[in-house]
Amino acid sequence: MANEPKSASGYEEGLKGASETVASFDESGRMLKKIHHWLHQTPSAVPMIVLIVAVIIFALLSDNFFRATTISTIMQQIAIVGIIGCAQSLVILTAGIDLSVGAIAVFSSVLMGQFTFRYGIPAPAAIALGLACGAAMGAINGFLIARLKLPPFIVTLGTWQIFLAANFIFSANETIRSREIGEQAPALQFWGNSIEPGGVKVLYAVFLMIALVALMAYVLRQTAWGRHIYALGDDAEAAQLSGVRTTRMLIQVYTLAGLFCAIAGWVMIGRFGSVSPTASTGQLGNIQSITAVVIGGISLFGGRGSIVGMFFGAMIVGVFEMGLRLVGTDPQWTFFLIGVLIIFAVAVDQWIRKVSS
Repeated sequence: MANEPKSASGYEEGLKGASETVASFDESGRMLKKIHHWLHQTPSAVPMIVLIVAVIIFALLSDNFFRATTISTIMQQIAIVGIIGCAQSLVILTAGIDLSVGAIAVFSSVLMGQFTFRYGIPAPAAIALGLACGAAMGAINGFLIARLKLPPFIVTLGTWQIFLAANFIFSANETIRSREIGEQAPALQFWGNSIEPGGVKVLYAVFLMIALVALMAYVLRQTAWGRHIYALGDDAEAAQLSGVRTTRMLIQVYTLAGLFCAIAGWVMIGRFGSVSPTASTGQLGNIQSITAVVIGGISLFGGRGSIVGMFFGAMIVGVFEMGLRLVGTDPQWTFFLIGVLIIFAVAVDQWIRKVSS
């Protein structure tokens, strides 16, 4: 008992010199975490911000940029890439990739034209057959990947060569000219028609692209099928254990991607007027669509991103191309800046994934 006062005084003496600072939280760290969380929940935010900044900069640099006619021209230029981008987005969300999208689009357009002019099939029926063939080409990709468990990169690299070669062989390298199509099968050029509200030309193809983006954005976010795609891309084994039929889902995704590419092929006929087996989309469509997807914030590792982000990514490319042209710079700067944006987009995705995990 006699030792208790000494113990108390010893405790008080031990506290002398101790810090009296009240514990506080790092507000800047909390804010950074909030930003991380917001970016993780809203993957289209970064491309949207980049798009807004790009539009403001080019509007300041060129008086002709921020006009309705300029915006309309940009939308027309990205219509085909935007539709193919919908196909590529679905595939990449499953942690896959499709290098054959451009070849499917061109081959489908050639099939529509040849069915009409070589075999005398009415244009509407030829279009339906062309769309079905595009979906079938996508289904072939899906079957090889889902059933035979082959890597998506290798499969679609191979089918890209096959479809492109079949396109040249079947068409005999023959181009069907715009005048012939306009006179005998105007339905093939339907998406090249336009309306002119306020004197500004807007192609039907632009409305189609926006409708497809809106439809797929709804499907991916509001339906069980869409949520299964995200689950498949995030962790295929966990998705299968939770009841998702991963094999069937993959085949459905690649089939739908093929259908979207065939729709893009139909749009190509309206956009360019003619049916050409040598259209640049066959060679560049896959690169252009992947560029729009990556810049748009869709993760190449699957399971994260949105179709709306892909649309913003396609718009960014269109804005840079048009803006630099109006400013009068070397066109090579477009490729330079787009390359920088691709690396930046992947770096941001890695940063967000690291923090969220």
